[in-house]
Amino acid sequence: MSTYVPRAEQVRNDWFVLDAENQVLGRLATKAAMMLMGKHKPDYTPFLKTGDHVVVVNADKVILTGKKEDDKLYRRHSGYPGGLKETNARKLRQDHPTRLVEFAVAGMLPKNKLGKQLAKRLRVYAGPEHPHEAQGPKLPAGA
Repeated sequence: MSTYVPRAEQVRNDWFVLDAENQVLGRLATKAAMMLMGKHKPDYTPFLKTGDHVVVVNADKVILTGKKEDDKLYRRHSGYPGGLKETNARKLRQDHPTRLVEFAVAGMLPKNKLGKQLAKRLRVYAGPEHPHEAQGPKLPAGA
């Protein structure tokens, strides 16, 4: 049995818009990651970019359940000794409200070159407005 590889003209990249208002962060991120990878399409191929572009609006109104607002830590390291920086979700939401969604979705994508390319297809905006009306984004099925 041979591996299925769709032709370039068969792959359609649509645009979808997800509203994050009153949605739990993890559930929103899973939906966005699945659409970016193309797992909702019948021609899904793990090693190709068969997914769609995803626009997330109202990212500042996403919900974190339990005590995650204060307990969840985002860490980064400068590479120097003692260079560990930590910030909690509340401070990250105040400073950069879109990064909560960006980090959650990026964590659900493959950790390779393809994952980095797919992450570029995600656009996150804090408010209800976005500049991608010309692409004709639509609501996903079941939303």
